[in-house]
Amino acid sequence: MNPESELPPALSEHPPKVEAPEKILVQTDAVSKYFRTHGGLFSGAPRVLRAVENVSIHVKRGETMALVGESGSGKSTLGRLVLRLHDPSSGRIYYDGNDITRASARQMRPLRKRMQVIFQDPYSSLNPRMTVRKTLTEPLRIHALAKDKAEEERTLDSLLERVGLRSSVLDRYPHEFSGGQRQRIGIARALAVGPEFIVCDEPVSALDVSIQAQIINLLLKLQDELGLAYLFISHDLRVVRHMSHRVAVMYLGQIVEQAPVADLYERPRHPYTRALLDSAPSLEPGVQRKKLQVHGELPSPFDPPSGCSFHPRCDRMQKGKCDVDSPILDRLEPQHKVACFFPLD
Repeated sequence: MNPESELPPALSEHPPKVEAPEKILVQTDAVSKYFRTHGGLFSGAPRVLRAVENVSIHVKRGETMALVGESGSGKSTLGRLVLRLHDPSSGRIYYDGNDITRASARQMRPLRKRMQVIFQDPYSSLNPRMTVRKTLTEPLRIHALAKDKAEEERTLDSLLERVGLRSSVLDRYPHEFSGGQRQRIGIARALAVGPEFIVCDEPVSALDVSIQAQIINLLLKLQDELGLAYLFISHDLRVVRHMSHRVAVMYLGQIVEQAPVADLYERPRHPYTRALLDSAPSLEPGVQRKKLQVHGELPSPFDPPSGCSFHPRCDRMQKGKCDVDSPILDRLEPQHKVACFFPLD
């Protein structure tokens, strides 16, 4: 029997069950990341790509913070900065109150058990030469989490049960599984070291629509059972609405709006957020997805516009203001922040 068929066929209609406590687990303070590219034979001088610029976010214990935006907005780079898979160009990164901005690989090693990642593509994130057993035992052995073979086997059985797979799959290879099953193995690998924080980098975008809801429901179930905190990266606003407590909208490497999920969906204040919501697929049968209702193309992160980065595509742009000055992420309501000179009512 395919274990995916045993899960609910659609997204839960309720928000995450875990009530997020007030203690901040992960935080960035004005963090930026620039990548310098080398000039080629015909490309001229080296250029700087501004992937993330001056971003401050936090994730509380047990909550889901979502990052949304178009491809190229800097979401995945920010996720890698939080995990210290990239070193920031400036700013600070904190984990459980400790500054890890310049922590060495040796200093980061004990933290690796507490923070994990689930990748976008289950087809490429698993080593095709490694069985499920090898994939799951590797992190256990690296962090010395099983005292003997018997405990290791019990841990493997428990991990597979948590993600809806049977222990009979342990000696099979990735090519023998469906996409949804591979993602379950990736989730089990992330859980193997007992983390408290997981970056979910587009974890369902490479899956068939019929499987996406099952993986989302699994993530919600694991959060409820284990008290996990997620940084959930996605461009699918329908998924984000079901998955998240709070949402940050990114555009050209910057946060342009941040709010609790209900506030953002019911009353978006930034024109870009409104455009994203208007272009989201409808759940109603026969309703076609709209195109993104903004002018022009996404500007190059190598040469971002002056002033507000969204002004070339915004129908509320005021010359002499939006094209000259850069708006800051300002608090309009107690938990609702917007970087816009002329926010929506």
